[in-house]
Amino acid sequence: MNYIQQAYKGQRELWMFILTTILVAGIFIGNFIYFLFADPADLEMAYDLMKQIPPNLSLIMNLLPFAFLLGLLFILVKFVHQRSILSLTTTRPKVDFGRILFSFLMITIYTIATFFIMYAIDSSNLVFQFDAVKFAVLFVISIILFPFQIGLEEYLFRGYLMQNVGILVKNKWFPLILTSVLFGIAHSANPEVGAIGFWQMMTFYVGTGLLLGIMTLMDEGLELALGFHLGNNLIASLLVTADWTALQTDAIFKDTSEPELGAISDIIVPILVVYPIMLLILSKKYGWTNWKEKLVGKVTEPPKEDYKIIG
Repeated sequence: MNYIQQAYKGQRELWMFILTTILVAGIFIGNFIYFLFADPADLEMAYDLMKQIPPNLSLIMNLLPFAFLLGLLFILVKFVHQRSILSLTTTRPKVDFGRILFSFLMITIYTIATFFIMYAIDSSNLVFQFDAVKFAVLFVISIILFPFQIGLEEYLFRGYLMQNVGILVKNKWFPLILTSVLFGIAHSANPEVGAIGFWQMMTFYVGTGLLLGIMTLMDEGLELALGFHLGNNLIASLLVTADWTALQTDAIFKDTSEPELGAISDIIVPILVVYPIMLLILSKKYGWTNWKEKLVGKVTEPPKEDYKIIG
């Protein structure tokens, strides 16, 4: 069975899919509706209010709801859909933590290396603000709570929605595109969107969603996407912060540059150059083949003897 077909292992009535999606994705839906209809001045006021809260407390407030929602998703999958969390995670007999670690290290090493290369070239807009005590607290908060945040986003978009939309439409390309677009929309209320521009940031978010979706479909599991997403968000929290980003933290550095500067290189280069190279590295390491079938192929219900519905 391929990754999307894992959804056949559980109950899959349409009402279950709608109920779970509304309950778990409600925070993203609400953020998007607020972004669409809120006055720009009100958005700016909300961002300014968040800046008044101590950074570590603000980070906890932002991340804690994800722990609750991830738990809710797992409960609904387990007791409403009557499937295992493993079937939502991977096609392998058990979760491959080696894959999570490899993709985590891949994006972490790349991000840190490119940051310090740029720092060596021009550090005029970067302020070193390291405070050992504040950073230690930030590190503990990040290590504990970011796995819940990235876990919810990956299990919801690349996991639950990818699988259930896939068995509804009977193909792989549509859920790949849809979940990537929804991933972008879910981040539309982030302050970066207002600072840099809606279409620029949507290009980045949707492009990143496509990368994570391709990883998931080609590798038949969420492990690589989980590791990549965790590494990206952890380093974003710990290494550098800025007044116009969603994460206001006591990071090692603070970027004081205008958000427009470097936006093209920060968005276009990763999507068109870095992401394809990373996919190539992963494809060589894990022996990916048959790209067309895995990314745009049909989804068919496997023979009954290949799976068992719990209940």
